[in-house]
Amino acid sequence: MKHPVLGGCIAIALMAGSWLQSNAQSDRWQQRVKYKMDVNVDAPANKFTGKQHLEYYNNSPDTLKKVFYHLYWNAFQPGSMMDVRSRELGKVVIGKTKDGKEVYDWDNRVRDRISKLKPDEIGYQKVLSLKHNGKPQNYKVVETILEVVLDEPVAPHSTTTFDMEFEAQVPVQIRRSGRNNSEGVDFSMAQWYPKMCEYDYEGWHPTPYIAREFYGVWGDYDVTINMDKKYVIAATGYLQNPEQIGHGYETAGMKVKRPEGKNLSWHFVAPNVHDFVWAADPDYRHITQQVDGFTAHFFFIPNDTTNVTWPALAKRIPNAYAYIKAHYGAYPYKQYSFIQGGDGGMEYPMATLIMGNGTATGLYGVAMHEWMHSWYQGMLATNESLYPWMDEGFTTFGEEHVIYATTDSLKGKWPMEDTYKGYFRLAASPFEENAMTHSDHYNTNYGYSNNAYRKGAIFLEQLGYIIGDQVRDSGLISYYNEWRFKHPNANDFVRVMEKQSGIQLDWYKQYFIQSTKHIDYGIDSIIPKGNKTTVRLRRVGQMPMPVDFLVIDKNGNKTMYYIPLTLMFGEKPNEDPSVKRVVKDGWYWTNPTYDLEIDVPYTNLKSIEIDPSQRMADVDRSNNKAVAE
Repeated sequence: MKHPVLGGCIAIALMAGSWLQSNAQSDRWQQRVKYKMDVNVDAPANKFTGKQHLEYYNNSPDTLKKVFYHLYWNAFQPGSMMDVRSRELGKVVIGKTKDGKEVYDWDNRVRDRISKLKPDEIGYQKVLSLKHNGKPQNYKVVETILEVVLDEPVAPHSTTTFDMEFEAQVPVQIRRSGRNNSEGVDFSMAQWYPKMCEYDYEGWHPTPYIAREFYGVWGDYDVTINMDKKYVIAATGYLQNPEQIGHGYETAGMKVKRPEGKNLSWHFVAPNVHDFVWAADPDYRHITQQVDGFTAHFFFIPNDTTNVTWPALAKRIPNAYAYIKAHYGAYPYKQYSFIQGGDGGMEYPMATLIMGNGTATGLYGVAMHEWMHSWYQGMLATNESLYPWMDEGFTTFGEEHVIYATTDSLKGKWPMEDTYKGYFRLAASPFEENAMTHSDHYNTNYGYSNNAYRKGAIFLEQLGYIIGDQVRDSGLISYYNEWRFKHPNANDFVRVMEKQSGIQLDWYKQYFIQSTKHIDYGIDSIIPKGNKTTVRLRRVGQMPMPVDFLVIDKNGNKTMYYIPLTLMFGEKPNEDPSVKRVVKDGWYWTNPTYDLEIDVPYTNLKSIEIDPSQRMADVDRSNNKAVAE
């Protein structure tokens, strides 16, 4: 396999810039960073030191008088905000088991483990020195945030530099990053360096590390990791010195010549990404799979299970990518790495950390979820903290559709059935919150996960019900083309779909995402009228929707009556030309009932049903269907 060199990486970055210019995109300024980091790892002590040179491009119209950095690992200390928050949520009872035992709202990966860490088990990131344009700066650490009041403000549309020396201790594996995870991976190095916070049209985002999501500045990374040569390293980006490293990075026929000494220096370059992750273990096996336009890398610890499941995963990637590329857009980088490590599954640019000892089915599922994050977190990259439903939800939607489309036993089945069931449980619970809630500010983990993953996924699936699946799918490609590398927000997405469909959709976001109002439609009454029948439909819930209403007569003839919502100012196309469709006058959102006249005598009715596709998230479907006596 061919590995890009530094010049190739610069070319890729330039290509990304020309791509943005040649494809129409909404105009939104973006800050830019360029990191050069050199770190020395003391593996036996679980510590490392680092030097960071950062070029910061202030592309905003604002003068910046201060900057902020993330110091994520400071969360892994007793009494931290993450520790306190986890223990507080762990006191909340969210249900009972079948045998009557109370179920608590723990994040089971964290629980109360941070409170019990010993000094040599905690994590920390200490800034030893910081210079701005060569001048030492004063700074203040507020746990996981470093605040720097600059002696010289950064002018609009200017470039400035920061130089930092730092040291860190790798925490025991608890959440996403750390040492010695449950599957035996030595180092899962996520959120491992002091990282500049994002500044955008909403201002600074110095979000403390409490539990969940991330937001980063686009830029280029040049990272050198000096470490005991017994370790194999997997990382974001392209390895620049494979001839010195080997371990499966070398091209066919390349002669690997490792330098003398105890350590190896691994040099990676990553263009146009917003974060950098790496992992290391002496037992990693490294295999690759050529895909359409890039190379997929796989790093796992060999055992009787992984020696079967990981090569099987590699073989499935080309087929999965063919579906992803057609429905969500092309992967723009030249490689992607699936890395065994972490505490479950966590996405980063060009790589993911995933648990690896499970079944082949489970491994494929988590791999597809984390890889789909490359689109919605890696490239589109909404602010996950503010819009977790746009990241986790859209990713879940994509994951399920990819899995069902590429698994023979699942083809033809509806991918979203279990997702809807999970949302219905949330809607029936006291734990549902407005889906625009900041990801760290949910009252329960249960409410967060069901809102972000399930309700967010249903937002997309149900959008297909409103504007048509094919229109939505075309809109997802348009969304990718228009907003890739732009940090879109909820309004940006809705506007893309409005332009794609010609339908107004602001009401949909307002009701389904910005409120906790539920959808519930029912058949109220049936009134015979000679050769016709009037069916009174009732909006029982508080959220209005367009209605598909299927009528089947006793001869087996089918007619789909379509009632748009007047707020849409348009109608979706006919999704099934094989079924006769009759478009009726729109339903006013203020009106609780709608009288639908159908062209079938009451005596000839076999069945009538609201939304036979079940894509509408109707919380009570018991009143959706009637069958002739």
